[in-house]
Amino acid sequence: MGGLSPEREVSLTTGNSVFEAIKRNGLDAVAIDVDRDIAAHLKRTGIDVAFIALHGTYGEDGTIQGILEYAKIPYTGSGVLGSSIAYDKVKSKEIFKANGIPTADYQVFQRSQKNETTRTLDLPVVVKPSNQGSSIGIHIVNEENEWSKALETAFTYSEEVVVEKFIAGRLVAMGMRGEQPLPLVHIKPKSEFYDYEAKYTQGKTDYVCPPVDLSAEEISRCERAAIQVFRVLKGRGIPRVDAIVDAGGTPYVLEMNTIPGMTPTSLLPMAARQAGIDFDALVMEILNSAQLDYQ
Repeated sequence: MGGLSPEREVSLTTGNSVFEAIKRNGLDAVAIDVDRDIAAHLKRTGIDVAFIALHGTYGEDGTIQGILEYAKIPYTGSGVLGSSIAYDKVKSKEIFKANGIPTADYQVFQRSQKNETTRTLDLPVVVKPSNQGSSIGIHIVNEENEWSKALETAFTYSEEVVVEKFIAGRLVAMGMRGEQPLPLVHIKPKSEFYDYEAKYTQGKTDYVCPPVDLSAEEISRCERAAIQVFRVLKGRGIPRVDAIVDAGGTPYVLEMNTIPGMTPTSLLPMAARQAGIDFDALVMEILNSAQLDYQ
């Protein structure tokens, strides 16, 4: 947990919640705050299995997974390749498009070519770094005078920025137990956008689970899309798929989060509770899914 990314504080909250749950289940556990000495630290601790609660760069992108593969320590979440492609928003969208999974039209901007690239999408658009989580660096651009600042902000977090056509609709999160979807969560932020503050501040967002504002057919479409995303992005364990359902009932997939948050306001524990799975049982189920890509 912890680590070096802008999501460090959220990761510490997730990690401590998971750590306490593992101890309540009677297992011998150690909490590791990841730094650049992590390989040597793993060797010193001699752990048998790793529960990854490490959000952001180095934690969700295949990096820590690769280190654990070398150490032959089974770990939770997706493998090296699955983690890498799910964390990269551009590669994910390319895979969605190639497999007929609805996703917003988009355009990619490179820092090295930003002055040579003209935006082709009409406003409003969503500007986001290609490899950050927790809505860090994301802006909705409604007016032309907001465009340059939003692009520059996104470039402070990533060398590559994805600009998406804004899709108006209902934001939903779908936890996955393997290829079996958990109950959907309808996310209703009280602000314009489900940003970092709305995600992690009590009372800033309403959550409806099960989602009464979606029809049975819309829920079914969401579940089918989530299963397909899990397959094409090489999902493993219990990830979360996010989408926006437009007025016509089409779920436009945003991403798959391979290491969902496990904080008091997190979506995966909320969906699990609706399915009759308490927090400690959810943690143990994730822990029991730990494995290696290379045996």
